[in-house]
Amino acid sequence: MITIKNTQKTISVDVDLLYKDTQKILDLLDYHDFDIGILLTTNKVMQKYNREYRDKDKPTDILSFPFHQIVAGERIIATSADEKNLGDIIIAPQYVMDDLERWGQTFDQRMRILLVHGICHLLGYDHIKDEDYTVMKAQEEWLLKQLN
Repeated sequence: MITIKNTQKTISVDVDLLYKDTQKILDLLDYHDFDIGILLTTNKVMQKYNREYRDKDKPTDILSFPFHQIVAGERIIATSADEKNLGDIIIAPQYVMDDLERWGQTFDQRMRILLVHGICHLLGYDHIKDEDYTVMKAQEEWLLKQLN
């Protein structure tokens, strides 16, 4: 089940499109029956999470909290219904909106890219090392191509 909670009221977000994109990504990755939670929140709340979980006292665009600890490309094998969970993603729409000029994208384009990025993190992809970034970027590009 896809759960989307929008606790911020400043930026209009097409929650239906976010839901549709999330479902398509889960279908493409053959995790259609897995749960995922998406929280749309304020910069202030995002800063709190970023400080608490990453020791960075500033807001950011997206954070991902995987349910499973796996290596990128490894398949999640759920042994019970409770384990059919990819994890949670937090997005700060105001941060995304404020950062659009840097990326040269529309708000909806950026949200789609961040959604793909966040889900890749839930599946063990990372970008700390150059070789990991290359693998993650390829997966993101493939997913984005399928969504367009």
